[in-house]
Amino acid sequence: MSVRRLADASVQPATFAFNEANAAAAQQWIAKYPRGREQSAIIPLLMIAQEQEGWVTKAAIETISDMLGMPRIRGLEVATFYTQYQLNPVGTRAHIQVCGTTPCMLRGSEALMDVCRSKIHHDQFHTNDKGTLSWEEVECLGACVNAPMVMIFKDTFEDLTPERLAEIIDLYDAGKGAEVKPGPQNGRHGSEPADGLKTLTSEKAILKSTRDKEAKAAAKAAKDAAAAPAAAPAAVVSQAAPAAAPAPAAPAASGPVAPSKSSKPKTDAPETSPALATPSPVKVAPATEKAASVRAPRHSAANANQASPEVEAVSKPRSGPKNKAEPAAAFKAPETKQPVAKTEKPSLEDKNRPAGIERPATVDDLKLISGVGPKIEATLHSLGIYTFAQVAAWKKAEREWVDGYLNFRGRIERDDWVKQAKALAKGGVAEYIRVFGKKPV
Repeated sequence: MSVRRLADASVQPATFAFNEANAAAAQQWIAKYPRGREQSAIIPLLMIAQEQEGWVTKAAIETISDMLGMPRIRGLEVATFYTQYQLNPVGTRAHIQVCGTTPCMLRGSEALMDVCRSKIHHDQFHTNDKGTLSWEEVECLGACVNAPMVMIFKDTFEDLTPERLAEIIDLYDAGKGAEVKPGPQNGRHGSEPADGLKTLTSEKAILKSTRDKEAKAAAKAAKDAAAAPAAAPAAVVSQAAPAAAPAPAAPAASGPVAPSKSSKPKTDAPETSPALATPSPVKVAPATEKAASVRAPRHSAANANQASPEVEAVSKPRSGPKNKAEPAAAFKAPETKQPVAKTEKPSLEDKNRPAGIERPATVDDLKLISGVGPKIEATLHSLGIYTFAQVAAWKKAEREWVDGYLNFRGRIERDDWVKQAKALAKGGVAEYIRVFGKKPV
């Protein structure tokens, strides 16, 4: 990935502020996120700033970061990571993004870039002499079937030729970009084949009821046409010729005959049931099919557990013992864990118990430490723990004693109470935010 840096300080504006409409839009975006997660709105807010200013300035990044209560360095990380943000001034009338991914490249995107080089600037991210136009090569913009294509602001222009792109650039440079119709530029409709539709060329007879009516009418017409010429010869009978002996009558069928399934096993499974076979008009009652079916073999657990020699290359059971040994640290879902016998709390007389103090006039809000709630805070008070400095001074043995006393099973280490307490003792909430990048919860 290329290095993305902010524009030179000489072109950076001193301040940034949303206009009235965009300020309201920014508040709407912030309100979409849960309380405490407002920093997630930085991506849409940076886009609003870019649409307002044309590019993302250093002042805009810092202002938005302050709005969301996040360190400015994190705002800079987001803005410099995503290539959708323009970190340098772009053309005031158009910034043209030319897709250079494989489908567009095969369809002539290089020629489009040559047009941009000749009409705007030889290098990407540079404006023309008047500062109205700029361009860059980008990855796939999602209109591969209409390649090659470019994107200007939020509009895509597809099925381009170098000549057509030159015309579009001239119109934007003249301030007439609104006159250019987005989409395919060769008269194509959507993403249909370039030489016209091959399917769905007519909407006639789309409904099944309409198709059924037409099929019945066609069948009736064919039947009438076949019966009309045969009626006249049948009425003229030669008297000289003896009457032909009547053909023997076919034996009456005792019931419906199922379609031939000689190549399929006899079964009443839906996949091979003649009652479900189409387009055969013959339907067989499920009872008739079931009577002709072969019973499934009796289940054998031993045979089912036997591995095929072709697969395993050896005759052995497919599954081994039901209870296999697993690592002691293997993760188990809480609902599947066996209840653990409660262990006794460590003694209050233990030498590793943290030293307590008399309750001071002003006690620290220990609930600011992640993992400490009102109940745990009360327990800590009962042990003589009232300040962040006390928690910050705990040694390993003392942490283990408190962990056992609270029956936390390693939670103090996982949540790093000591580091949190050191930050809170040093500078309160402000220092906590500086160290952890978020407010204490």
